[in-house]
Amino acid sequence: MTVKSVCVYCGSRPGAMPAYAKAAQVMGKCLASEGWRLVYGAGDVGLMGEVARSAQAAGGETFGVIPEHLVKREVGKSDLTTYVVTETMHERKKVMLMNADAVVVMPGGPGSLDELFEVLTWRQLGLHDKPIVILNAEGYWDKLRDLLDHVIDQGFADASLAGFLSWADSPEAVMDTLRSQLR
Repeated sequence: MTVKSVCVYCGSRPGAMPAYAKAAQVMGKCLASEGWRLVYGAGDVGLMGEVARSAQAAGGETFGVIPEHLVKREVGKSDLTTYVVTETMHERKKVMLMNADAVVVMPGGPGSLDELFEVLTWRQLGLHDKPIVILNAEGYWDKLRDLLDHVIDQGFADASLAGFLSWADSPEAVMDTLRSQLR
């Protein structure tokens, strides 16, 4: 059996609600319990640090990718199973996606949005067919969902765009979705 790898995009900050950190901790634990490798941005701050420490504590494999210029800012977590330092942000995103079977997007800021829109665009263009699951903890991404519906309604994207994303309200629901899509 091949080990599955799940790329998790999430904030380098903890966010305003403790529920976000809790979701990150549960997500890390769920991935490790399933025997799946966490692929993420290699930071030890914010939700990134929460998901990684939780996966490690549960005995999970971790694969972190961080650009050189963020090693200090995001406190590069070098005790991961695999720790990769890239030259650029673009290279980071490419290495993360190429080493993953699926993507999970947790609450985050502009960086997480950048990562989401890049993998969503690549999916729309047929460059990959990996599942993309939005973890909508505490309704964090509700306005994003509205925006994407608006983009489709206004004719700037085909209705098929909505089908490239799955939505889940909890890490457990994310895992259910991934189990059904990663066969």
